[in-house]
Parts: sequence; structure tokens; C-alpha cells
Amino acid sequence: MANGSLNRATRRVAADDAQRQEARLSLTAIDDNVLAQSGLTSAQVLERHRLGLTNHQNTDSSRSLTAILRANFLTLFNAVVGGSFLFLLFLGQWKDALFGFAVIANVLIGVIQEYRSKRMLDKLSLMNQPQARVRREGKVLDIALQDVVIDDLLELRTSDQIPADGRVLRCSVLEVDESLLTGEADPQEKNVGDTVLGGSGVTAGSARVRAVRVGPETYASRITLEARRFSLVSSELRASLNRIVRWISWALIPIMALVVNGQMKAVGGWQFAISSGAWLPALVTSIASIISMIPQGLVLVTSVSFALAAIALSRKQVLVQELAAVEVLARVDIICFDKTGTLTEGDIVFDESHLLPLDASLATSDYFDWMHVLSHFGSDPDANATTRGLRSAFAAPHDLTPLSSVPFSSVSKWSAFTLASPQGTTQTWVLGAPERVLGEDTPAQHTTRVQARSLAATGLRTLVLAVAPQAQSQAQSDPLRLPANLTPIVLVTFRERVRTDAAMTLSYFYDQGVQVRIISGDSPVTVAAVARQAGVIFEGDGFDATHLPTDPQELADVMEHSRVFGRVTPDQKRDMVTAMQSRGHVVAMLGDGVNDALALKRADLGIAMGSGAAATKAVSNLVLLDSNFAHLPAVVGEGRRVIANVERVSRLFLTKTTWAITLALVFGILLWTFPFLPRQLSAIDGYTIGLPSLALALLPNVRRYQPGFLRRSLLYCIPSGLIVGGTVVAMMVLIHHDGRWTEPDSQTATAFLLSITGIWILTTLTRPFNLWRVLIVGAMYALFGGMFLLPLARDFFGFTWLTSEQILLPLTLGFIACAGIEVVNFVVNRLILASVNPSRS
Repeated sequence: MANGSLNRATRRVAADDAQRQEARLSLTAIDDNVLAQSGLTSAQVLERHRLGLTNHQNTDSSRSLTAILRANFLTLFNAVVGGSFLFLLFLGQWKDALFGFAVIANVLIGVIQEYRSKRMLDKLSLMNQPQARVRREGKVLDIALQDVVIDDLLELRTSDQIPADGRVLRCSVLEVDESLLTGEADPQEKNVGDTVLGGSGVTAGSARVRAVRVGPETYASRITLEARRFSLVSSELRASLNRIVRWISWALIPIMALVVNGQMKAVGGWQFAISSGAWLPALVTSIASIISMIPQGLVLVTSVSFALAAIALSRKQVLVQELAAVEVLARVDIICFDKTGTLTEGDIVFDESHLLPLDASLATSDYFDWMHVLSHFGSDPDANATTRGLRSAFAAPHDLTPLSSVPFSSVSKWSAFTLASPQGTTQTWVLGAPERVLGEDTPAQHTTRVQARSLAATGLRTLVLAVAPQAQSQAQSDPLRLPANLTPIVLVTFRERVRTDAAMTLSYFYDQGVQVRIISGDSPVTVAAVARQAGVIFEGDGFDATHLPTDPQELADVMEHSRVFGRVTPDQKRDMVTAMQSRGHVVAMLGDGVNDALALKRADLGIAMGSGAAATKAVSNLVLLDSNFAHLPAVVGEGRRVIANVERVSRLFLTKTTWAITLALVFGILLWTFPFLPRQLSAIDGYTIGLPSLALALLPNVRRYQPGFLRRSLLYCIPSGLIVGGTVVAMMVLIHHDGRWTEPDSQTATAFLLSITGIWILTTLTRPFNLWRVLIVGAMYALFGGMFLLPLARDFFGFTWLTSEQILLPLTLGFIACAGIEVVNFVVNRLILASVNPSRS
């Protein structure tokens, strides 16, 4: 179904592309030089709007409300249980339709939680919605992002986000940050004729850009086409429950026919039942048999557990987009992190200054204080992102007045100021990449370049500050030429700011046995340096993804042994996740950029940073709204609590399913009247399963995840359920043989026996006891007593007052059944302890 949705989406995009291409061919060509002067005319803009060549994109933050409703309503569970509920209401048997509230509650919980997440993401998306600046008819206008049309002349300035893919027509030292799209942390210089991508940001300079791809044609839209396809998170709990419901649903077809036939024959046959009206109670008891086989309460308890966990996490600024995502992080054994904006905060900060030895002539000459000079470079309004990192370390006041300056360029990789000293001489100070600024002319230059290479090999971004005495006339005559006779004064290193919570969180995952992979589009050397700062444990250097194998098996081998990867493309990130999954790993991916979207979608659990791209948040399962790593252990804790507690309470429900199927088969074959009404079953379920399971699901539980939830549950439930069902059949044999029991008496005795065995199963599952568990079991015994002792409860649910002789039968059989359940519990616990680490049980 997911592949079908993707294929339909792909075909729809292909059809739209063809339509847009046809529309573009109908436009009159516009010369770049003409467009660069004044932009489009009003008539040209209107024509492009009419043809649909606008920048309107699918910016849905998540599934639509219709899709959420459809996913929560149209399930196999709702079809079976909801259909029975509506049928009883149609027959006017509302007392026997109480079980239907489990369906209603389950649907409401799922819809409300997912819609709440959708509203939160929609709000975040609107808050971060940028406007576009365009030139039309010679005037600069600020317009809505979706109103940009093909061929619009975009006016870009520093700090702007580029609204569409375009071609540079004019520019002045234009640098663009493409990290959200490519993972490359360093700004990329763009020149006339170069392509810029929508979604990237202008870090320096200005430009006039022709929009050449808008809306769904842009690079960002293309890369998120597959990612925006909705797919359910891989939940073992949900998969196990769906498997149980699917098994039961298939079994219901023959069992239902057997039960209905048996109940009709039990009241005198089909013809008599229809003519006398006895078909109605027979049909009601048949539905009681059917509903008792479906663990509808387990689905509800699981949904409640997920919802409460989601509410608890929302208080920690973790947005859960899909309830089952809470469980998955507790099962993850490999977690992958992007670097830029994820492990790091995305900005460059000052690391350290490395003062170089000065010769005697420089030491005695009248040079400006190098720290004041660095302060001047950092405070320059046109400083690039790296140089601005000097502001925090060199913020001392200064009154330097430059005679001339050269702005930084990604091509030259240096900037310069010519300053006048108090003695009237001039000094030119240059700050830039050592390999561009320094030659090998002097021993000092050679030594400095060697030291700079050593620092850069550790992943630090390294600049050199150098000075040259220079006549004022020479400096003014050719200010763009790199001065000669430069003497290096100090090396300055910068690093990406690693998030303060990264090391602690990674350490937690290591302690929990979760492996870590760092996957980034940046340089492998830089990625490796950041990974070490964050506490990632690995040997050697980062793996250059340009050398990754394309064969899936070979790629999986690399992923097993390497930990840190650089120069990774978005497609490679997705393939790397798939390769790890092929080896049986449960993989989580955490990222913030569009380049992470495909991997986030392919992972078993996608986690987005709140500061990341809207597309990334839209396709993730969890969103860290405040981009705080420290919340991830809380997610693991909530997931463990949900898994362990749901596994505990599932035994209550699945044991009931087992004895219900047993009774349905036996009573259908023997043509006996079913021994209880739906309302009586609802009462028994309430205090033996429903209420205690809700209470137990809320208790703390830190047991580590162990695979095989369904196998362990069935190992206990099948023999226990057969014991309970067998004792009920034995009691009915004795009642039929006695001949003095009325139908209400036998129904009451059956409910009494099922109550005894049900609460004893609850007792075995709540061990070892603590105060809360004792209170839960004690409260259920009190409700059990009240159900049969209080006249109002007896009358509503159709119970009778049994004689002392009658009550002795279910008490005796109940004692025998409880003894058998104890034996099963002992044997199963020994088998489980033998198959897992006892410390984790």
C-alpha cells in the first residue's frame, strides 16, 4: 500500500511536470540582461499565475485531518468490534453494548493525539514562514513565498533564505549556506551563472537571481517527494496486536457460524427461534461469544499508555507525531546522528589562539596589539561566519581606523586592513587561510604552515593573522593584491560548537548498549573531530562516503565496522540506513536538514530537531522542539515503561481470548447456550482486566527491551486460558447433569468462576508486590464482591443470589484452576529466565 501511494505520487508529479513544461514553452523568452535590469512586468507575472507556474508547494506539516481520521477509524479491530457494537444498538440491546466504548475511546485517543501534533507543527511552520524579495517593473517588493513565479528576479541579501532554485545574474561576493540541503557546513561561493538552491541561506554578499525552478520543481521539493509519503512507525506492540486481531478475525468466520448455529439449536432450532422470537437472546449470546474472543481492551490500554507517555514527553518539549513512536526508541540498537545543526549548534566559534615566535626586529617595532587587530576583524560588519566567531574572544575596545580594506572572498580565502600607526607608518594586516596567505619564502612562513596543517588535521578551522610594513601609497594603489613580506603573528583556530548535552546523551546510549553512527555531508576530517569532541568512540579517521560501495551487502559490511562518515549524499544516507536494517538492526536517525529527510523516513524512528527544516519535521516521528539532546533518555524511559507494562497486562487479555475461543468451540459443537451475557462479560472484564490493566500500565518500569513480546505472552496465556476454559466446561457439565440450575443461576456461577480465576491471574502478574500493586489487587477484590453483593449491580447485570450449595461449585473449581495457573506461571518464568539475562527480567 505504501509503495502504491508512492507510485501514485510519482505519477502525479510526472503529470504535473509535463503540464508545467508545456506551460513554460508557451511563454515568451526573456533575455537575462533585460530581466536583470527591472524584473518581470505585471502582465508577465499575471500570465505565470494563470499558467500555474508559481512557487506553491506542499508544505503540509503532517497527515491531513482526513487521513488521520481514516487511519484511526478504518482498522480491522474497529470493523469487528465496532460492527458488533452497532448491531446490538440496532437491536435495542444497549446494556449489552458497553464494550463499544473501548472502540470509541481508542479512536478518540489516536485522533486527538495525532491532530494535536499536527496543529503544533502547523503553528511552527507558520511562525518560520519567510517572505521573498523580488524586483518587478524596477521596484523591489516583499511578497509571500508562494507568490514567486518562474523567471522572477529575486533580490538576495545577507541573512535571506532563498525562496526558489535560481541562476545568478549579478552578484557581489555571494556566499550561500547549503547545509540544510547538502550537509556541507562551509558556505559556498557563487558567481554569475551559478545555480543557487531554494531553502539555502545567504551568508554574505548580495545578488540578483533568476528563478528557474519553483514549487514542486525545486531541489528541496524533489528530495522530499519520497520522504513525505506517510508510513506507520515500526512498532512491535502494534504489529503483535494487529497480528492477534488478524488471526482471530480469520478464525471468527468458521467459529461465528458454529456459535450462531449452536445458539439457535440450543433454543429449539432455527425455525422455532425465528417464529418464537428466541432468536434475539440467542443472537445476543452469540455476540457475547464473539466479543469475548477479541482483546479489545488491550488495544485501548496500549493506546492509553502511548498517549500518557506522549503527554509526559510533551512537557519535556518532545512532540510525538505518532503514538507508537514512544515505543520504538526503547528498541533501537543503532542511532544515527547528522553533524551540522544536530551534534553541533550550526555556528562556528573561536577555539584558541596560537602565538608564533617573533624575531628581534618585530619585537622592538611599533606594531599594533594583535588582539586589538583580531577584535577589529571580528567586529567588521562584512565579516563572514568564521571571522564573526572572534567577537566573543576579542571584544576589547579599540579605536583603529583603516585606510583601506579588502573583504573576505571564498576564492582568495583572506581579508585585509591597512592601518596607520601613531608614528605615521602603515601596517597591512591579513587574516586568512595559511596556505593562501603564506608562502615558503621564510623559515617563519614554512614553520607556520606546518603547524597550521597539524591543527587542521584535528578538524579545526585554522586562520593565520600576518602583518607587513607597507608604504601608504603602495597600499592605496593596489589594495586587492596580497602584500609581500608578510610575517605570521598568530594562528587562530575555530571549531563548530558541539551541543552541551551531546556528550552526556551519547554516553547514555553507550551505557544502554546502543551503537552510534555519525553521518554527515561535511568533510570526513571535520566530522571525525566533532564526533570525538562529542564523545563518540571510534578508531581511525572518518570514512569518506565518496568511496562507499554501492552493493547493499558490501555497504552493510562497512556500516557494521565504521562509525563516522563524511561527504554523504542524501541518497547515501537513506541507503546506509537500509543497509543497517538488512542486518537486523532497529535504526533511529536524528537530523535537521532536508538532506536528512530520506534517511529519517527510511529509519525505524525519525527524530527531527525543532530548529531544523520544515520538511524534516514533517516526516519525522518525534520532534525535539527545543533541539535538546538531553530529552532522548526520557523518551527511552517512557518507551521501556510502555513496552514492559503492556507486555504484563497483555497476558490478562490474551488469557481471556484463549478461554473465550475454547468456550466458543465447545459450546458451539455441543449446542449449549452460551453461559453469560455481553453485559456480564463487560462487568467481569472491568475488574479482572480493564481497570487493573490501566492502573498497571501507569506504574514505573525500567526493564530493558527484550524482543519476542508476543511469543512470551502466548507461552503463558494459552495454557492458562485452556485451564480456565476447561474448568468452565467442567462446571457446565456438572450443572447440566444436576438439572436444578436455572439459566440465570448458571450465568452467575460462570461469572463467579471467571472472576476468581481472572483476579488470580492478575495476582500472579503483579508480583513481586509493592504498596501500589497490593492496593490495585485489593481494589479489584472489593469490586468483585460488590458486583455480586449489591442488589443494584446484580439487577443491572442479570446476576442472581446463589445458595451456599451452589456457590461451593465455582469456589472449588476456581481453587483447582488457580493451582493450575500457578504451575503454568512457575514453568513459564523459569523458561523465560533461562532464555534471557536474569538481570534484565
